[in-house]
Amino acid sequence: MKEVIDVETYLQKMKNQKINYDKVLRKMIKDWEVRNERPKVLLHSCCAPCSTSSLEFLAEHADVTIFFSNSNIHPKSEYMRRSNEQKIFVDKFNDRTGHTVGFIEDDYRSNVFFKMVKEEGLAEEPEGGLRCSACFDMRLDRSAEVAQERGFDYFGSAITLSKNKNSQLINELGIGVQQNYDSRYLPSDFKKSNGYQRSIEMCNEYDVFRQCYCGCSFAAEKQGIDLRLVNKDAINYLKENNLSLKKEI
Repeated sequence: MKEVIDVETYLQKMKNQKINYDKVLRKMIKDWEVRNERPKVLLHSCCAPCSTSSLEFLAEHADVTIFFSNSNIHPKSEYMRRSNEQKIFVDKFNDRTGHTVGFIEDDYRSNVFFKMVKEEGLAEEPEGGLRCSACFDMRLDRSAEVAQERGFDYFGSAITLSKNKNSQLINELGIGVQQNYDSRYLPSDFKKSNGYQRSIEMCNEYDVFRQCYCGCSFAAEKQGIDLRLVNKDAINYLKENNLSLKKEI
């Protein structure tokens, strides 16, 4: 794999201060341009809404592939609805912009997520607590693994677009994960620089489905979401789109 710019090159100059990862990414992009580089980026996405303005910005500077790896989403019918909506958005985005953004869907292994939660005693954690941190870490690690296997220069996550997610934490986890792989972590805080507001606009422009809970059954329970109704609605969606429930790996 060719040598690429490492986020830690910038962080070494920013010790003892809160990092603005949006500015770090923009500095990195300027350096790509100086070096006349257009790197390959595997961008993890939890849902179509989080990939909207993230993709609009990043695709101007890199060859991006969306990586849908979200075994935390429950029930399976809802996972499949979100996966399909992600595919639809990528296709529409390519058609309208002329970009050639790729799409990779990981295997759905909810048993791995539930096992992790049980073994680490995270079931009763509040939303935004240690369970979420472990979930971010699990998906970032998987993204890095696939990025290395497939020859991507960088792996990153569109989750930093969400105003409800801790971007500082996500970036710190990603930087930690990269220590075990050749692919480098792509820093981001996609919600900044009007990114979150632009995502709302793009959801309207592209008619993107916006879900009512993060994805896992624990978060749904905390929010009072009736997963029976979610499942019923998702199954109807699958039928309307000629999709059938896949067997879990």
